[in-house]
Amino acid sequence: MRTSRGELFIVASPSGGGKTTLIRRVMEQLAAEGREAHFSVSHTTRAPRACERDGVDYHFVDRAAFQVMSARGEFLEFAEVHGNFYGTSRAEVEGRLERGCDVFLDIDVQGARQVRASVPDAVKVFIFPPSREELHRRLVARRQDSDAAIALRIRNAVQEMREYAEFDYVIINDRLEDATRALASIVASARMRPVRMRAEVLGILEGFERAVEKEE
Repeated sequence: MRTSRGELFIVASPSGGGKTTLIRRVMEQLAAEGREAHFSVSHTTRAPRACERDGVDYHFVDRAAFQVMSARGEFLEFAEVHGNFYGTSRAEVEGRLERGCDVFLDIDVQGARQVRASVPDAVKVFIFPPSREELHRRLVARRQDSDAAIALRIRNAVQEMREYAEFDYVIINDRLEDATRALASIVASARMRPVRMRAEVLGILEGFERAVEKEE
C-alpha cells in the first residue's frame, strides 16, 4: 500500500559512478508498475554541455541568481562541487512528496549531508564504482572532461567514498543489471518501514482490538 506522502531517496556517488543511469532505470520500472516517481532537477551555475537541455538535465543559472535563491532559503541543499554550485529546489521536492510522489535526488555527498539533517527519514543510498580503473574508463568514455578534470574528479572520489558509512545502503555498480535490481529492491523495501506503514497497520490493529472487546 502507498502512504499519502511520497518517499525521498538520496542517491549519491562519485562523478561517473552511475547514479543517474540507475535512477532513470528504476524510475522506468516504477512507471511500468503505475507508480509515480520524480527525478529532481538540480540548479547549477555550470555551463551546459552540448547534449544537455535546460530544465531537463539541470536548471542552468548564473552565480548571482543562484546566490539570491540561496539567501532566500529556496534550496533544500546546495554545495560547491568542482568549482560550480549545485542546489535542489525545496519547493519542488516538498510539493512532490506532499502529493504522494516518490522523489529521487541525484546529489553529491555534501548535498546528501544537508538533506539528511533536514529530512532524517530520507532513504540514503551510496553508489560505488567497482574500481579506480573502471571509474577512470567511464569518465574518459563520456568525452566531457579534460585529463586534468578527470584527475580531479578521481581525487575527489576518494574523499566522497570515505563517507559511505553515513548512508543506509551501498551498491557496487559493477554490472548495471545487478545494480538496477539492487536499487529497485531498496525502493520497494523502503515503503515497508514501520514509519511508512503506520496508517495501514493502525487500521488493522483497531479492527483486531474491536473484535477482542466484543468477545470479552
